[in-house]
Amino acid sequence: MPATEIANQCEATMKKSVEFLTNELRGIRTGQATPGLVDHIRIEVASYGSTMPLRDIATISVPDPQTIMVKPFDPSTIKDIERGLQSSDLGITPMSDGKVVRLPIPPLSGERREQLVTQVRKLGETQKIAVRNVRRDMNKKADGLKKDASVGEDQIEDIKEAVQKSTKRHEDEIDRLIADKTKEVLGS
Repeated sequence: MPATEIANQCEATMKKSVEFLTNELRGIRTGQATPGLVDHIRIEVASYGSTMPLRDIATISVPDPQTIMVKPFDPSTIKDIERGLQSSDLGITPMSDGKVVRLPIPPLSGERREQLVTQVRKLGETQKIAVRNVRRDMNKKADGLKKDASVGEDQIEDIKEAVQKSTKRHEDEIDRLIADKTKEVLGS
């Protein structure tokens, strides 16, 4: 595997870890309504015979800071949406008027905020571990190039240095995401 391929694969894989974390953090409650809390929830739609993300079967809006409003494209799916939201891990009871489903977002207690901060930090640490695992794998691939006569020791060290820089950059990005989300959860 050429040196540039190792660097490109390293960058792409680490970037996926950061993107995964970003998507996971969108689903963590902060005490304020945001479509990101519910748009990824998968809803079992009996009439369609499949499970679909909520964003594919309804319009999600935020009419005020404490309410999420879900308006299905097909009114016959409203019961399925209610059932899916009720069974999700949000901990919010949906209210329906037959046309739209409203999700009132209650304020978070101090204890719940601390639990969410702990969850955010665990998610961040998991992704940092994933980034470090990529670094380890890419360094092994770089070491495997020693057998190739066309790749010198200096080039291998350059690859390892590039991998380390990429690791540092992605870990810093993860730290920034965690700090931002922590600040958001704590309301400061």
